[in-house]
Amino acid sequence: MSQQWQTSRFLLQLDKPQVMGIVNVTPDSFSDGGRHAGVSQAMAHAELLLEQGAHILDIGGESTRPGSPAVSLEDELARVLPVLREAVKLNVPISIDTYKPEVMAASLDLGADIINDIWALRRPGAFEVVSRHASCGVCLMHMHKTPQDMHLEHMQGDAVAQVRDFLLQVTQPLLDAGVARSRIAWDYGIGFGKSVVQNFALLAHQRELLGLDFPLLAGWSRKGSLGQVTGLPVDQRMVPSVAAALLAVERGAKIVRVHDVKDTVAALAVWQAMHDAQALQA
Repeated sequence: MSQQWQTSRFLLQLDKPQVMGIVNVTPDSFSDGGRHAGVSQAMAHAELLLEQGAHILDIGGESTRPGSPAVSLEDELARVLPVLREAVKLNVPISIDTYKPEVMAASLDLGADIINDIWALRRPGAFEVVSRHASCGVCLMHMHKTPQDMHLEHMQGDAVAQVRDFLLQVTQPLLDAGVARSRIAWDYGIGFGKSVVQNFALLAHQRELLGLDFPLLAGWSRKGSLGQVTGLPVDQRMVPSVAAALLAVERGAKIVRVHDVKDTVAALAVWQAMHDAQALQA
């Protein structure tokens, strides 16, 4: 398993779990829509996440909650680019959560480090933007159907095998185009067209995705499956979100994408102390 993730400006060391803090600049995100929509609010939130221990910031201008409407290119650019111009000055890795090639290109031109794409570069033009860039990181995610209809019909069959095969399928063209393996991470796409049982099966069998030498990003934070098993509304899912992040890291995830940075960082400090002590005994 690669212990590094190459991005535009940074070579991220993955020997310890990396916390990716979420900065939504959308009016309708499922968990914090509207709270960080302006540049000043978004930057204040970004700086708070860094103070709380985030290693990476993930900026998104379009909600991908189940049933969410698509956002126009103009609206997404207007939301993301003003925040990105300021965020790149923070001297930390900046990820852009987008599937639109025009947003990818504009973001990379401004200095973004990572493209985090729920469509795994399957939208026309997206593959070319990433493959032609010299060094940006990319996270390829599995999604069944689209954000508009993925909640209407879940995947059928063995989710683990299907996700693994899909991620291999979308990764190979990048490798064939000369993109270094160290630039690529995988996300198995919790909640994106999968049933509650399938989501937890992916967590339980997460190690089956590890043998192919791509670091895993786990995005469990505040997801609907956590609400289904706990009965908690989205604004009360901090504890189950942290629990899921810990379980994902314990099963080999290198990056966790979270809303509740402070609590996740504290929990991971406990995990790291145990892990370090275990290594000393080996």
